[in-house]
Amino acid sequence: DGKLSFDEFKAYFADGVLSEEELHELFHTIDTQNTDNLDTEELCEYFSQHLGEYENVLSVLEDLNITILKAMDKTKKDYQEASNLEQFVTRFLLKETLNQLQSLQSSLECAMETTEEQTRQERQGPTKPEVLSVQWPGKRSARRLQKNSLLPNSPHFNTVTFYKCSLFIFSKGWTEEDSQWMTQINRLQKLIDRLEKKDLKLEPFEEEVLEENAKSHIMIVQRQMTVIEEEIEEFRLALKQYVESASTQGACLHVSIQKIPSDSRFIVYEFWENSNAWNTHLQMNYSKTFQRSNVDFLETPELITTMVVPGKY
Repeated sequence: DGKLSFDEFKAYFADGVLSEEELHELFHTIDTQNTDNLDTEELCEYFSQHLGEYENVLSVLEDLNITILKAMDKTKKDYQEASNLEQFVTRFLLKETLNQLQSLQSSLECAMETTEEQTRQERQGPTKPEVLSVQWPGKRSARRLQKNSLLPNSPHFNTVTFYKCSLFIFSKGWTEEDSQWMTQINRLQKLIDRLEKKDLKLEPFEEEVLEENAKSHIMIVQRQMTVIEEEIEEFRLALKQYVESASTQGACLHVSIQKIPSDSRFIVYEFWENSNAWNTHLQMNYSKTFQRSNVDFLETPELITTMVVPGKY
């Protein structure tokens, strides 16, 4: 209706860090007209006062969006009539543009993950790491695909924090009824807490020298998909075709599927030789076909978590 109630505001803006009381306070701060609803003008007025350097960023993104749409329109008109060489150049430029945008996206995701984790640690303090107890909002139909990347060279990175953050991301899409999984996660949480209380030096026993052409890292991908009940059989067929196609790729090390018995949720685990292999896989026709079909099959946006681990132990 052009206005946001508090429940709608909370469903979109809740990030698992601000408490409901803090969200309620923020809501009333933005609601300058005291109507218990936020309209577009109030939201724009509030955020425009806090943009800072991001005013330039958003302005450039708006120009970029217009420029890309113009290029896409020109490509659509000219591609079929172009020569083979011109078509090759067009495909290369499209791929390179996508790579540049994905690189920017990865940097933003890493910064966002780091700031959120740092805030949680500051709020909890060193003695009460309760990351797993944070309640995340359920459905966010307005959001697009969510992706979390954890890389060993991220700022503020250390081994214990890395594993705790991984456990948190793994668990945040689950509900209380998945008690068996939560039990295992809580056991791992306690082990990590015990490690944090010890003065450990988590260093390699000896320096490792990689052989030439050695595979240094493996990309592990976890994909959580909640399927519409009536579409499960169609989804199973599409998933089977996707897994069969992915498994034939030389860079794919392993693919496995888990079906959560208590609901219509599927979890796919994929192991790829490296991040480049995963990115290439995403551009393959079978992968794009599966992603397009999920628009009709999934009840909520797919949740993807990626993690890079050493490929040689």
